[in-house]
Amino acid sequence: MPLHFELVTPEKLVRSEDVHMVVVPGTEGDFGVLEGHAPVMSTIRDGNLEIYKAGASTPEIIRIEGGFAEVNDKGLTVLAEKAA
Repeated sequence: MPLHFELVTPEKLVRSEDVHMVVVPGTEGDFGVLEGHAPVMSTIRDGNLEIYKAGASTPEIIRIEGGFAEVNDKGLTVLAEKAA
């Protein structure tokens, strides 16, 4: 089952798609999110968001700055101050 992932900045919705896994640069360390992950909220640090479209794929990298990540029953939402 895919993970629903959204990346949002104050300006726009950057991404809204189903993916295999996302690795988030949390302030307490990087953490990976797969479908079925336990609910969690975390602040994020400046770093690279790694988006894996399929299990063994090379990740797509998006540079993000600050914000929050929330995992709930609907998927993963990253609210970033900036995304490039």
